[in-house]
Amino acid sequence: MVQKPAFKRVLLKLSGEALMGSQSSGIDEQIVARVADEIREIYDLGVELAVVVGGGNIIRGVAASDRGLDRVTGDNMGMLATVINALALQDALEKREVSTRVQTAIEIQDVAEPFIRRRAIRHLEKGRVVIFAGGTGNPYFTTDSAAGLRANEIHAEVLLKGTNVDGVYTADPAKDSSAELLREISYQQVLEKNLRVMDTAAISLCRDNDIPIVVFRLMEPGNLRRVVCGESVGSVVR
Repeated sequence: MVQKPAFKRVLLKLSGEALMGSQSSGIDEQIVARVADEIREIYDLGVELAVVVGGGNIIRGVAASDRGLDRVTGDNMGMLATVINALALQDALEKREVSTRVQTAIEIQDVAEPFIRRRAIRHLEKGRVVIFAGGTGNPYFTTDSAAGLRANEIHAEVLLKGTNVDGVYTADPAKDSSAELLREISYQQVLEKNLRVMDTAAISLCRDNDIPIVVFRLMEPGNLRRVVCGESVGSVVR
């Protein structure tokens, strides 16, 4: 039986850390290939997909500033790191015959298109996966904020947050064995309980524009397809 997608247009937030696998930093090509395989599954369903990719596997602006680097400089370096990840993901997708475009919030026209909202939407309508890199293009904003912003700009029906845990817990399950998985939670509860699903700006953007957030384990084979097809996977913030 062929599954039918529950959503027409989605945005996937992919952290940079997810791409480094068990390495301490950098890009694990096998992990990128697995992510590309998951994306290919929903591409074949005809879902319009945009991806916001982070850069934490290479450098995080906040962490760099803690070590003495100027915060703006660190954030600019982090935005450049997201472009590296976006190009790696684009390469893996195109090897799987998935038509892909990379758009950046900071202009690097020799390697990617500049972010233009109407062009991005047109790519989606034509069946291309659009990877948004460069965050928002501004320091002091995370790629979570970029995901919330882009999801609103392209009128995504849902924001999918691919993580290394099963969903939203009452506490960090790696540190607290009594932590419970929350299948559904409100935006306000996430903010009040400081559950760190995404940053405050991203949660607020999605709340104000009624875009649900699904938090799920990305590396579980088939999970992305299950979420897109409306199955109960992970946690829903709405």
